[in-house]
Amino acid sequence: MDALKKIAQASVKENAPEFHIGDTVKVSVNIREGERERIQMFEGTVIARRGSGVAETFTVRRLSYGVGVERVFPLHSPNVVDVKIVRRGKVRRSKLYYLRDRVGKAAKVKEEIRK
Repeated sequence: MDALKKIAQASVKENAPEFHIGDTVKVSVNIREGERERIQMFEGTVIARRGSGVAETFTVRRLSYGVGVERVFPLHSPNVVDVKIVRRGKVRRSKLYYLRDRVGKAAKVKEEIRK
């Protein structure tokens, strides 16, 4: 078991981004198209985080042309280049799955002003 932990520890990012549920983030993702590589941004609200260690993932939701799009990103993946926080959210839940049923302003998360 110690050997598995050592291998997993090598894959964990040292400077993992610090964000919470309800935050609006911009995730920079490395996309491979044949021989070319490019970075694509995915901006949305973090509705869930799960797992720990190298297997930790987070789910980001956004509206695209009126359709809700959710993507699950592994936090320690080399394809996730960067996670930038656009705004902080004020929430009282650990999972925001209820936002899936909301439309318009009801689907917004209140902003938390941190000093």
